[in-house]
This record gives sequence, structure tokens and C-alpha cells, in this order.
Amino acid sequence: MKVLVLGSGGREHALVWQLSRDSAVSEVLTAPGNPGTAALGRNVPLDLGSPESILQLANRESVDLTVVGPEAPLERGVADLFREHKRPLVGPTRRGAALECSKAHAKAFMAEHDIPTARFVVCDDVASALEAVSGARFGFPVVVKADGLAAGKGVTVAADRAEAEAAVRVAMVDKQFGASGSRLVIEECLSGPEVSLFFLSDGQHASYLGSAQDHKRIFDDDRGPNTGGMGAFAPSPLATIDLLRETYERIVQPVISGHALIGEPYRGFLYVSLMLTADGAKVIEFNVRFGDPEAQVVLPLIDHGLAGVLHGAARGGFVGASPVVSADKTVGVVLASRGYPASAESGVPIDGVDRAAALPGVTVFHAGTKMQDGRLVTAGGRVLTVVGRGATYREAMERAYAGVREIRFDGMQYRTDIGKKALDAST
Repeated sequence: MKVLVLGSGGREHALVWQLSRDSAVSEVLTAPGNPGTAALGRNVPLDLGSPESILQLANRESVDLTVVGPEAPLERGVADLFREHKRPLVGPTRRGAALECSKAHAKAFMAEHDIPTARFVVCDDVASALEAVSGARFGFPVVVKADGLAAGKGVTVAADRAEAEAAVRVAMVDKQFGASGSRLVIEECLSGPEVSLFFLSDGQHASYLGSAQDHKRIFDDDRGPNTGGMGAFAPSPLATIDLLRETYERIVQPVISGHALIGEPYRGFLYVSLMLTADGAKVIEFNVRFGDPEAQVVLPLIDHGLAGVLHGAARGGFVGASPVVSADKTVGVVLASRGYPASAESGVPIDGVDRAAALPGVTVFHAGTKMQDGRLVTAGGRVLTVVGRGATYREAMERAYAGVREIRFDGMQYRTDIGKKALDAST
């Protein structure tokens, strides 16, 4: 099987790493890829904003399966185009992708299908948004979300009315998020531990791929501004058999059934972000692709069988057995550049990646890197994810940080407590 993976980050490197080890896969192409994926296959330059260009590449290379990493190509309708041309692709159609790409749509869908989530209101103008954050409806703190994609920066958890009103004005008056902020979702702030569960749907059923817990804040002990993710561990101790059963029955199956009813079978990844509240598990958000950095800790635990299940999902029916998942644990630590998340340095030389990857139980996934004059340098905010694997969380954590200590670049920043929550939960 010849596979094309779309994207250039750590998630895509993890996908390519996993697929390149699969006996069912003869070759993996990555478009556009990064230095990490280049070592595992062939990188191909490509404009991911053009579904037509993606289809042309798949046709030209006689690709058997295309796997979409980021959400943007899905929002632009690449899955719709591939289905029209009967080319297998892992990812939902544009209407399915709206579960992630439009928070208002996701909330309306959940309300229609009785999927548990926070109480909310959708606002199309400043006046209604300011009324919604006055405190009379949801109290404080209150959550203000831009409807559309905003590069992970469109969500504010406002502690008081002044902060909430400022968030409304940033989005709707200052238009900091462009068209994505022209509509807002205002919702109650849920409280409780968070867990992410990952499923793969073929349009009729879903296969469980694993769980993880992400660390969004830039500094230890969940302090500082939110980021795209500073690390994760897998599996989550919170992902009990009862929680998985409840999530499948009350959340995943209604998503699949709801899309089947409108003639849009949901085929692809479904990332369910849950808050475990005193009233039960509730959906914080859906993603329609694998997460980052969660993919980097979940995918290494799939020992074999991923390619066949992906191909079955893309064709509308699972083929063969579910992927075989290891009982090991993984901890992934993100190495970020100076200034992240507000800014990012590029072109800074990186040393020690090969030394880190040579350590037992350590894998290094590239994200914001590039080759410049024959040397590996930084090319983004989140640069690398160093993953440790072991029989216990402690062993995985120790191996991950042993790998981190081998790597150097000027301005490198990372958290020192990734995995600690798993240790605390297991004691």
C-alpha cells in the first residue's frame, strides 16, 4: 500500500513513523513534510490549501490511501473531492469537519443529538455577546469562543465581566481573528479533570485508538499562557472502561448516526476532548483529526495494524482486526523556541537530536524544524517532541527527559512536569 500523509508537524511525523513500520505499507509520501519525515520516506512540495492539487498528487503518484493531518484541507473540502473521484482518504467531508471548524455548528449538533456539553449561546453581534457575558446567564468564570478556526487563540476563559467584555471586543470589534470572530459562542465554564479520547470511524462504527492528557500552559504546574500543547502522556489513567463505554454510547455513536442521517458518513479521526464534571463527562470540543502533541504519544503505542484500519475507514468499512495497542506508557515533552507562544525564533541551530533518538525507549518527532545549509535549525514555535516509552509512567517520564537533556538550541524552553499527573493518579 502506498500512503500519502498531508501535513508538516509533529503529528504528521508520528503518523509517518508509525505507517513506515507497518508491513502493509510499501511507501509513505509526506506533503509537504519536514526533516523527520524525509528520513522515513519522500517529502513532496504541496499547497495544502488546494484540494485539487492534493488530488492531482494522489493521482500522479498512484496513491492507495491519503491521510489528512491538519484540519484546514478538510475545511476546504478535500474529502468531498476525493470521494467524488473514488479515492480513499481518511478524513470527514466539509460538513463533518464543521464539528471542529465551527464551534457554533458543533454546539448546535450536540444540542440536536443530546450529546452532553456545557450550556451555551451563539451571538452574531456585539450587543448580544455583551449581554451573554454580563454574568446573569452563566456567572463567572465564563468562556468566550470565536466560532471559526483561530490558530488556537480564539478561546478566552474570562474570570470576570471586564475580561469577558474585553474578549468580545477583541473578536468582534477589533476583528483580531478576522471572519472567525464575527460570531461568538459564549458558554458556562466547566470544572474537573480533562481527558482526550481518540476514535476512528468508518461511517458506521468506530474503533478506539487510545487516550491522552495534554498540557496546554507554557510553564510548570499549568501556569502561564495557553499554547498549542507543551506535552502529553498516554494512556490517561482517567480513561476507564466505564468512561469509554459512556463516551462511545452518548457521544461517538450519536456523531456517527447524526452524519449518516444527512447522507454524510463520518469517515476519519474523531478526537473527543472531555471534562469530567461532577455531573458526568461533557464535551469541551471535537477535533476532526489527530491532536498534536497527543498523536506523538498515542501512535507509538499502536504496535501494528494501523494501516489496514485506516484504509478500511477511508473505504467505508473496516478491514481486518482493530489495531493492536501496547500496555506500555508514553510521555512526550515539547521543546519550544524562545518567545513561544507569543512569537517564535527561526534559523537557530539544533544539536543532539540523533543522540537523543539513540537512547533506549526514546523517539524524537520533528515539528518546527528545517534543513538550512546542511544543518538542522528551528522553524517554528514548537520545535520537537521528545517521547519516552516504558512499562510505567515513571520509566517513560525518565526516558523522555533523558532525551531532552541531549538536545540543545539557543532559547529552548520546555516544561519539567510532563507526566507528573499520571504519577499522582497512579499512587
